[in-house]
This record gives sequence, C-alpha cells and structure tokens, in this order.
Amino acid sequence: MHRILNSVFLLGLLLALALVAGACAPAAPVASATEVPTEEPTSRPAPQTPNLILATTTSTQDSGLLDVLVPLFEKEYGYVVKTVAVGSGAAIAMAQEGNADVLLVHSPAAEKKFMEEGWGKERALLMHNDFIIVGPEADPSAIKGLPVVDAFKKIYADASPFVARADESGTSTKELGIWKKAEVDPATEKAAWYNMTGQGMGASLTIASEKGAYILTDRATYLANKANLALAVLVQGDQSLLNIYHVITINTEKWPNINYQGGLDFHHFMIDPKTQAIIAQFGVDTYGEPLFFPDADKADADFGL
Repeated sequence: MHRILNSVFLLGLLLALALVAGACAPAAPVASATEVPTEEPTSRPAPQTPNLILATTTSTQDSGLLDVLVPLFEKEYGYVVKTVAVGSGAAIAMAQEGNADVLLVHSPAAEKKFMEEGWGKERALLMHNDFIIVGPEADPSAIKGLPVVDAFKKIYADASPFVARADESGTSTKELGIWKKAEVDPATEKAAWYNMTGQGMGASLTIASEKGAYILTDRATYLANKANLALAVLVQGDQSLLNIYHVITINTEKWPNINYQGGLDFHHFMIDPKTQAIIAQFGVDTYGEPLFFPDADKADADFGL
C-alpha cells in the first residue's frame, strides 16, 4: 500500500514540475498584422565610367557653389568630377568638340542654338540670380539708380573706365547686348577706356577694383569677392539683368564616347529637390542673402525665354 501511495505521489510531483516549467518557458512570437518588414537601403551601383568632365561658367566656381555641390554628387553617385570653369561660350565649344560630358552654363541664346543644332540632349532650367553694374563708390559718371541702358550710355559719353571680360561668356554676351541697345560699340572701337581682360569673373572684378572701373558682373561672384573689392553696387533690379542657368547633357549621336550616363546623373542630381534646397540656402549664412535662386520647378516661359 505504501508503495502505491509513493508512486502516486511521485507521478503527481513530476506532473506539477512539468506544468511549472511550461509556464516559465518564453512565449512564441506572434506576428503583428500591421508590421511591415523593413529592407536595408541599397547603395547605388558604381558607375561603369566614373570620370566625368563638367564644363561650366566661372561664376558657379568663383561663387563657391560647386565646392559644395560637386563633393555631394561624387559621394552620392560615385563619380570623380573634373570641373573646367570657363566662360559659357568656351564651355559650349568644349562640348561641341567632344571634350565635355555635361554643361552648366548661363547663356540662353547660345544654349538654344546648341540644342537646335543637335549638340545637346536634355536641357533643364536650374537656377537664376542677376547681373549688376558695380563700380567705384564715388561713381564718377553718376549712374547709380539709372536704367541699365542709360547707365551704359553715360559711361560711354564720359569715357569712364570700364572692364569687360571679352571671353564669349554669358556675362560678356549680356554686356555686349546692353551696348547694342545703347547703340554704341566700344568693343569694336577699341576705346582706350574699355579694358578687355579675356579672363573670368573673379579676375575681372579684381582688375576693375584696381582700376576704379565700372563692370557688369553676376551678383553671386561679386558677393563672394566683395570683401576684397573697392566696388559698390550701382545699378540693379532691371528685369533684363536676370541671369539664368541651365544644365545640359550632350547628345551621343554627335559624340558616342562621351560619358552620357554620368552627365544624365549630374543632370538629375542638380534638379533634385534636395539639391535645389541646398542652392536656395547657399550664401545666406555668409552674405545674409542667397547667391542663387532654385528654378527646377519652373519653365523657361516663366522668365520670358
């Protein structure tokens, strides 16, 4: 009888221990109906042709904008960019000679011709700022506040020193267009007071400052160099002084071996909202105002182009 009782007791004890162990075991995970599996972000594949030649105007380089944007593009897309900063005319010529993979320029009339002749493939509105006339604070020809054409007429009549880039850049093209509207032509006349530098915007501003001369400049390059210049803003705000930039890819039918994919990636990067936001803020912390205004969400017609 004792053996039977002991056996029953042992069986009961083992059963109790088994129940306790089951209660202490971790519960099996239950899938949530609202839980969505997350995927690790995938990095961009390395470009097949990593070297990219960007031909651009000097203002994008002299203003410091490319010092910010190019490293971001290289990091995100994996390219190594060689930037060649020249006048817009020289940049466009580089593309026509097969020596550039993508353009960033600001000479709308020359760009339109470039596209019509089939050299470019995609062309996108990127940003704008404006041209201004700067000169010595004393303003010997009293042009401050005049309409831009009247200001040029006054400089011409007074034979006041004027510095011209004379490099087929977008700025030079704009300047020559203003002289034409003023119905005078100091470039052809080779007037002694009309100083042709053949150099970029930053260097030409330095020469104008040293000579106490007037000069047409884009606002961004002026602001970036203002601390080292004895030049004041004298004429600004005229609608005709808008300075509009486009990014252009090169047509492979003209040059099959250019890095078209790299140019297209740069094109996409520049008009991306994240890049446009960076452009909108560039210069604000240093100069109290942006050096460029983003325009990828606009059309050429918005600017009368």
